Amino acid sequence: MTAAPGLELRELECFLVLSEELHFGRTGERLYVSQSRVSQLLRSLESRIGARLVDRTSRRVRLTPLGEEFRTSLRPAYDALRATVERARSAARGVEGRLTIGFQGTADDRIMRAINTFQSRHPGCAIEIVEIPLCDPFGALRSGAVDVAVTLLPMAEPDLALGPVFSAQQQTLAVSVRHPLASRTTIGAEELAGVPLISPDDPAPPYWRAAHAPATTPQGRPVSAGPRISTLQEGLTLTAAGRGAMLLCRPTADYHGRRDLAFVPVTGLPDSVLGLVHHPARETARIRAFRTAVADSLRQA
Repeated sequence: MTAAPGLELRELECFLVLSEELHFGRTGERLYVSQSRVSQLLRSLESRIGARLVDRTSRRVRLTPLGEEFRTSLRPAYDALRATVERARSAARGVEGRLTIGFQGTADDRIMRAINTFQSRHPGCAIEIVEIPLCDPFGALRSGAVDVAVTLLPMAEPDLALGPVFSAQQQTLAVSVRHPLASRTTIGAEELAGVPLISPDDPAPPYWRAAHAPATTPQGRPVSAGPRISTLQEGLTLTAAGRGAMLLCRPTADYHGRRDLAFVPVTGLPDSVLGLVHHPARETARIRAFRTAVADSLRQA
């Protein structure tokens, strides 16, 4: 498929991903092609334009001034073109095909109720449910690995859109059963100053990490930083080993109850909230239908 005479959409896609990653290897991983194929696509695009868009040395990759200008102009046009094609495909198929739903932490009753509502309305659409790494709440949406994601909020990504928000849940502190706080019925947020908090690692955005493992208490007392982790299971294991404590919402704590952990409710912290997130440039009839199903299931709860 061509975007204009002699211009390939794959070349444009490759350039846009490379402009984000500034790394040929990571660009190839996102596009599921080899590094040499990325170079080939870039050379072809530069040949069509007649100028270099990317400067590449052994140490760094960066856009040329023309490349920066081209990216700024290209991104909205490319996203609009993709959205137009996808809407046409969705209209032709209806709410059929496959919808891949990502979730963080636990696909609890609230999520499964929404999925069941959608499935009962659209039995011709196959559902796939996959777990999103705790350390990368938005990456699967950007790569196209999932169509929608139920992620922990906040969400302040300008290229993504937030849909229905699930009911807020009190936060709990997961600690080893050997920890002095394990026998408590509740703890106050200021007591977090005495506990190293385990936090999600990169590539989670800093503002998102800070919301789930704050560096200070509400009154400004410093909170020690514990280990950084990639997955929920890794965090629970380190918590059980006494390497730190971890903030989790009540449904996740209930689902992952184990004999070597205690989950103590925390007062004085904002509640934990899940939201449905999608990539607006890739919106389809399936995504719109699932968004409606989630909203309806939340009203009926």
